[in-house]
Amino acid sequence: MILHHHPFLPSCRFIRLVLAEHAIDVDLTLEPFWEQRPEFVAVNPGLTLPMAYDNGRGPVIGARVIMEYVSERYGEMRAAHRLMPSDPLQRAEVRRLVDWFLLKFDEEVSGPLVTERILKVEMPSKRGGGAPDSHAMRAARANIVGHMHYLGALTASRHWLAGDSLTFADLAAAAALSSVDYLGEAPWDADPMVKQWYQRVKSRPAFRPLLTDKARLVAPSAHYADLDF
Repeated sequence: MILHHHPFLPSCRFIRLVLAEHAIDVDLTLEPFWEQRPEFVAVNPGLTLPMAYDNGRGPVIGARVIMEYVSERYGEMRAAHRLMPSDPLQRAEVRRLVDWFLLKFDEEVSGPLVTERILKVEMPSKRGGGAPDSHAMRAARANIVGHMHYLGALTASRHWLAGDSLTFADLAAAAALSSVDYLGEAPWDADPMVKQWYQRVKSRPAFRPLLTDKARLVAPSAHYADLDF
């Protein structure tokens, strides 16, 4: 596959994890979407990332859409890597949690923090770059505590977020938290169960490439790449 992405957008990190867990080879193409490249706009006028091509076919646009595409095309033939349960109710729970982290968590926490602290550094002023909005960051820092407690409730009652096995839900949540953790904004002391769950996901081989990402002019937190932080 070819994946157009930005390394610190949680939705893009999620799909990188999804492809790695399915053992799908991928070529990553950095897409600074704010530049609105004519070739990119022509096939993706919404400037939505991630965007994938599978052996020249596509584009497949959006994290949730790519997730479903990978599940349908590769889930059965690579059963050992399958991340969607066979039971319909369990599949519904996986989708609910994926939406929680790709939409709600992104709107309230990861989106504002990544935009203000990473994207605005990369964007020219005419494209939205500039000084971070301190009000947006304060709100995100306040919101994350409630999300950590919710994650704690899930990890306290389940082996993985959606049940007994690793699913897309775990990858979506870990991808979102990883962007926040890079910035040192994840309050790991809020719930020790969340930290233990994240360490398990972070220790998977699929996660290793994410731990080598570096943002322009923004250094990672001291423990970001540490598996036993």
